[in-house]
Amino acid sequence: MIPQRMTDFEYIVEVRQVRKSFKEVRAVKGVSLMIRPGEFLALLGPNGAGKTTLVEMIEGIQHPDEGEIYIAGKQWKNHQHELHQMIGLSLQETRFMDKLTAYETMRLFASFYKLNAPRVDEVFQLIGLEEKKKAYVDNLSGGQRQRLALGVALLNKPKILLLDEPTTGLDPNARREIWNILLDLKREHNTSLILTSHYMEEAEYLCDRIVIMDQGNILGEGTLQEILALGGGHRSLDELFISLTGRHLYE
Repeated sequence: MIPQRMTDFEYIVEVRQVRKSFKEVRAVKGVSLMIRPGEFLALLGPNGAGKTTLVEMIEGIQHPDEGEIYIAGKQWKNHQHELHQMIGLSLQETRFMDKLTAYETMRLFASFYKLNAPRVDEVFQLIGLEEKKKAYVDNLSGGQRQRLALGVALLNKPKILLLDEPTTGLDPNARREIWNILLDLKREHNTSLILTSHYMEEAEYLCDRIVIMDQGNILGEGTLQEILALGGGHRSLDELFISLTGRHLYE
């Protein structure tokens, strides 16, 4: 049973019986989800599972056909400006202008929030890119571009981060660097995270709770141990998913 909505923000994100269809495709089928302040949640599932549509509704890009979404007790309809200030986004393969420097890129996005140079410098230190401020974006490595994208998402000191496969294509060292930045945010600022990822290790290492989706439904949720115990116990998330659906989690 879903708890009643709290006015003291026991849940920073509340998704209640949300449905979304695109013509004949039922992308999300009555999903409910609660996330506490400071909680890191992994949203896993194959392509077409509905996780991107669900995240887009949480971040206000899509609107549910049915159901309700609350961010810190508020809905997008009447609180867009306030909620945009609370959320940081980093999408897979974020595109920047190649002929701007990393610093110029960060200052451009900072201007949207009316933030000054000291905040930009603070973020560069946080993401470990101080030495690359003057480098053009097209000269940054894949890992450095992903850190720049994460830095842009952190400019407004968001209470909630929504990251769509933020480490796809990165080598293990670059991936770990991103993970460490995120864990520091959790410890120091109680930041909440919704992460979509195809890396099982990433979900296991970073997240307090895992949600597995397929065909618009939530198949299971809980801690890693709770998830693996579904159906009698499994050795991995992919093994669990095969037992639930007959296919691999990363397909």
